[in-house]
Amino acid sequence: MPRPAARVLTLLELLQSGGTRTVAELADRLGVEGRTVRRYVDQLIDLDVPVESVRGRYGGYRLAPGYRLPPLMLSDDEALAVLLGLVAGRRSGLTTTEHTASETATAKIRRVLPKHLARRLDTLLEALAFTDQPGDFDTPDAGVLLTLADAVRHRRPVSIRYTDRDGRRSERTLHAYGIVAHAGRWYVTGQDARIGEDRTFRLDRIADARTLPGSFEAPEGPGPAQRVLSAFATAEYRYEVTLRIHGTTGQIRAHLPASVASLEEHAPEAGQDRATERWLRVELRAERLDWLPPVLASLDRPFVIERPDELRDLVTALADRLASHARRRCGDGGP
Repeated sequence: MPRPAARVLTLLELLQSGGTRTVAELADRLGVEGRTVRRYVDQLIDLDVPVESVRGRYGGYRLAPGYRLPPLMLSDDEALAVLLGLVAGRRSGLTTTEHTASETATAKIRRVLPKHLARRLDTLLEALAFTDQPGDFDTPDAGVLLTLADAVRHRRPVSIRYTDRDGRRSERTLHAYGIVAHAGRWYVTGQDARIGEDRTFRLDRIADARTLPGSFEAPEGPGPAQRVLSAFATAEYRYEVTLRIHGTTGQIRAHLPASVASLEEHAPEAGQDRATERWLRVELRAERLDWLPPVLASLDRPFVIERPDELRDLVTALADRLASHARRRCGDGGP
């Protein structure tokens, strides 16, 4: 049986996780009766931990807002999760403009860890390698990120100053649906109130964000992540590409994900399932076409290029080069 002191610490950890906890919930988690929970709360108050009592149907206990607990007490698994999260975030570019924040946070956590655990984590980080190089990403301002997050949560309009990829600056009123991390960048998706259409914006291109009075209703339909992927697939670029590919949805999506291309799926015929190979229409937009022929070759499925003609020429040129290399190798007596 855990000692009372251990239960009091567990109670503190439960309250530290945020929100209001009912007496019944705390009693169940601690394996005690409700009156014992109240006694443990009194012990925390005696230790100058500001535990507040919340009345009402959904009342219970919570920590006073803004209260800062003493140095962290992390288990081995918790310390590993936190430090790996910081390293992965830094490697993937998902940080704010304060580039040193993750490094200083890592150092602070290491200082409060037991020596044996710190040594083991250092050993892990020294042995850890990544197959890709750290991305050189433009990172968003922390204030912008937090302002937008608050606007999403409370459904408040927000005014943003934005610079697009062509350097054009504008001020917009956004009804933000959500913030999405994708491919090492932060995005916010929502309705541009001036034109009444959904838009996706890169956070690192937002110079300022300011919450406005009023509120809006969240729309029905796809979630923020799906909206961002759809925006990428339908964005305006130099070329509009239409293909027909014979294969399964999984085979095509492995090379042309939803963030790159839209896929027109037809209802399977009677007796068919989605894993059955059939002709599917694929549409995408691209600023350049030179990356597409190798992707189509790697699909290893029959395909038809409906447009543009420039893509047909590039695919033919790639096929000619491959055939030339194959003939040259045979002529040189290669295997």
